[in-house]
Amino acid sequence: MKIEIWSDIMCPFCYIGKRRLEAAMAQFEYADKLQIEWKSFLLNPDMKTDPEQNTLEYLAATKGWTMEQTQQITQQVVEMAKGEGLEYQMDKTVVANAKNAHRLLQLAKSVGKGGEMKERLLKAYFTEGANIDDKDSLLNFASEVGISNVSAQECLNSNKFEDKVDQDIAESRALGVRGVPFFVLDRKYGISGAQPKEVFEDTIKKAWGDYVKENPILDIAGSDTAAACDVDGNCE
Repeated sequence: MKIEIWSDIMCPFCYIGKRRLEAAMAQFEYADKLQIEWKSFLLNPDMKTDPEQNTLEYLAATKGWTMEQTQQITQQVVEMAKGEGLEYQMDKTVVANAKNAHRLLQLAKSVGKGGEMKERLLKAYFTEGANIDDKDSLLNFASEVGISNVSAQECLNSNKFEDKVDQDIAESRALGVRGVPFFVLDRKYGISGAQPKEVFEDTIKKAWGDYVKENPILDIAGSDTAAACDVDGNCE
């Protein structure tokens, strides 16, 4: 069963939601049969990369908040993240356009490394204070998750996979997604936002129940090594 997740790398609740989904999956008996697909979403597609400005400064300037107000508001998010085992360094986060990072994510998806790349980019942005629009940094992240330098260079030196990013965004609009993270389970159930773990657990069970009814030939009752007899009378 597929779980599609629309999220942005610079969305603090997207990383929190990722951890809560993972916690719910860890409690699910058939977690190995769930397929996660990361979808691109750009909260601010026109953002200008500015390595000299951090997110707190950007929020204060664009929202009209004082720095004290900004710190108080973001500290709530930091504490929420801490509850999921994440360490946010909001004063170090670099204001950057995420389009190139999303193109790299699309490359990673094409070679079966989407989950690893998503995690690496989120950690780079929120914990390490990396510039996710810096080419050299992106090349290093790609290498760390096992993507060839040649493929990463080809992607970042062109507009390759831009159409995939745009396609994900268009698809989100067709589904009525207005904010992220947004989780779609088997194209039947949706979860909006970084909901509590229990919401993910309940929704996964509901979606899985429907999925199994529609796919009765699935081997979900046990492993291939379990004792059993086959139709030819062989028992082992």
